[in-house]
Amino acid sequence: MDIQRWRDLPAVRRALAELADYRPILETAIAVQQVPAPTFDESERSAFVLDRLRALGLSDVTSDEIGNVYGRRPGHAVRPGLLIAAHLDTVFPRETDLRLRYEADRVYGPGLGDNSTGVAGLIHLAQAMQRHDLPNGGDIWFVANVGEEGLGDLRGIRAAVKRLQPRISSVIALEGCDFGTLHHQAIGVRRYRIEAVAPGGHSWGNYGTPSAIHTLVRLAARITELHAPRTPRTSFNIGVITGGTSVNTIAEHASMLLDMRSVSATALANLAAQVDRLVAVAAAEHPDVQLHVQTVGDRPSGAIERDHPLVQAAVAAYHSVGASVSFQQSSTDANIPLSMGIPAVCVGLTDGGNAHRHDEYIQPANLGRGMQALLLLALAAAA
Repeated sequence: MDIQRWRDLPAVRRALAELADYRPILETAIAVQQVPAPTFDESERSAFVLDRLRALGLSDVTSDEIGNVYGRRPGHAVRPGLLIAAHLDTVFPRETDLRLRYEADRVYGPGLGDNSTGVAGLIHLAQAMQRHDLPNGGDIWFVANVGEEGLGDLRGIRAAVKRLQPRISSVIALEGCDFGTLHHQAIGVRRYRIEAVAPGGHSWGNYGTPSAIHTLVRLAARITELHAPRTPRTSFNIGVITGGTSVNTIAEHASMLLDMRSVSATALANLAAQVDRLVAVAAAEHPDVQLHVQTVGDRPSGAIERDHPLVQAAVAAYHSVGASVSFQQSSTDANIPLSMGIPAVCVGLTDGGNAHRHDEYIQPANLGRGMQALLLLALAAAA
């Protein structure tokens, strides 16, 4: 995957010069950001991207039953091609105020970096390849997928890879931020919803009756005392606890959401087994309280080596635009293909911060360079 070879082509040089101006890409990112797309409710943004891909003249532009949007750029050879994906969804509820704020070199807006800029990058990459008639050996599939965030559990990329698996040989996942960051090792994630159901009653008249909340918080306290190994890196977090009816009611129902992560599938399984044992102990101690564990997220781990041609092409593409490379381990859309033995990387397009917060921002100055690196990587991967 020779990056310099592509830089030397006149048509590629023209496309790179066009992408150097980040302003049209930022304009598209803002247009995407202004369309609400909470996980499981991405249909409006799906329709927006569908229209944009159709306008580019791609082949087989369509959406599937869950809202993924597909467009194909036919290759010159009959062989498995490349899937380039950017997730549509955000962590913000539909009613979130999406107004933007400009301050110095930053543009603030919920979901602007994660992942409106990634979706804009997908659109402008396809546009550059179409406008300048750039060569690709195998087909390139441009996919805007749903369900990457939270309890979406990567359902969009799962469906896309399943649909295209016989027709693709590698995957590039796009994130709006973290310019120069390269993910080729996918962290495994297991998520539990643990529910407690108890008799409940009045806090005075039925004092002593088992409480779902009391049982659950005792269990939660024990979970927080578990040891998560530093090597291989492993973590856990109780992110949400809900339940109860009123301050003077013994709770009949309570639940919590537990997130467990590890770079090692074995370490993750061991951590989940420890939680399962604590739940069993709590159930034995409180026979009048029903405890239920539901797996609400299961993101598989996977990796390719740093010397893999796809990783090296990504490194060379970043270096060619003057960026230094930071190798990171994370949970992204790349998890799914990596877990299936399909080479995949996740790359970032520009700088930014405060992801998943209302004061999320991007610094678009490097967006042009990020798009140039993405174009070179895509050409090399699809050659």
